[in-house]
Amino acid sequence: MRSPLLDRRSFVKAAGAAFLAGLAPASAFALSRADAVYATGIRRPDRSFALALMSEAGDFIAEIELPDRIHGLAASPATGEVAAFARRPGTFILVFSPDGSGGQFLINSVADRHFYGHGAFSPDGRFLYASENDFENRCGVIGIYDRRDGYLRIGEYPTYGIGPHDLAVSPDGRFLVAANGGIETHPDFGRTKLNLDHMEPSLALIDAASGTLVEKHALPADLRQLSTRHLAIGEKGRVWFACQYEGPRNALPPLVGRFSPGEALTFAELPDDITIGLGNYVGAIAYNPRDGLIGLSSPKGKGMVASVDEATGQMRSSRVLADAAGIAAADHGFAVGTYGGSFKGRHHDVAFDQHIQRLNE
Repeated sequence: MRSPLLDRRSFVKAAGAAFLAGLAPASAFALSRADAVYATGIRRPDRSFALALMSEAGDFIAEIELPDRIHGLAASPATGEVAAFARRPGTFILVFSPDGSGGQFLINSVADRHFYGHGAFSPDGRFLYASENDFENRCGVIGIYDRRDGYLRIGEYPTYGIGPHDLAVSPDGRFLVAANGGIETHPDFGRTKLNLDHMEPSLALIDAASGTLVEKHALPADLRQLSTRHLAIGEKGRVWFACQYEGPRNALPPLVGRFSPGEALTFAELPDDITIGLGNYVGAIAYNPRDGLIGLSSPKGKGMVASVDEATGQMRSSRVLADAAGIAAADHGFAVGTYGGSFKGRHHDVAFDQHIQRLNE
């Protein structure tokens, strides 16, 4: 199915006139002046949805109208384009240029597939990869979309697991990483989790050129209810993963770990009070290369933001933050949004969604 370059009338109909207002010259100028720009989903007081472009000071730069709620985002360092993925079990991806210099694309899911809320660009910007559900065959796939042909879907790879959520690409573009959460879903049942008693969480390293499985890390049987959900690529391509626990509430499972290609995965040993504070749930993860930190956020438990040392996995800091949602690298530390309307400490009359993407590294 071709994803055409939308003309002005079609795009306004699909994404809303506010998109064009968001890319007015004043907003483009603000974008060019900001030291750091972030993209994140928001829900307004009238329960409409938009994608917000935020400054490093926590101020709004622009809002892009959306037909429904989004979840994850991806930015291409090669082209500057941003992809916003519909929340599971969504059926659209919006690709756009924040400064208005490029085209806008609306990608619709093909038959018998829906999006899982995440994806990633290849380092050269040519391909967009999206985590998808082949719900009739109970397996995850990676949809492959070619920028050179208007983001035409040119094929798919298996994720070698069930319920893929986040995707990542190695810095050299050789590997795709799929966080197979292990949870079976079907669009007929909305967001209902159908197999909590026999989950199959895993992490798969996949050859980006051929789609063949390079290595797979299945979690041990005693952690089968630990869903591998979100990813961050750390130093030298090291893969960090964050988990959400679907087992007994009084358990203290490991919630974050890492592995490098060719090596076994290991878990970071978080103190019990941090695991409790996170509510056995990490909603988002990010890497700050300047500070050498992995950032974690959770709206569960007490609501918390925490960081660990990327090189050692040792605990570095934590703070209680109610409704902590998205997290992304700041010049130092992390920018965090909350469901309660806070972004980098500034309050707004919106709910910020679960993920933040820093656009200008």
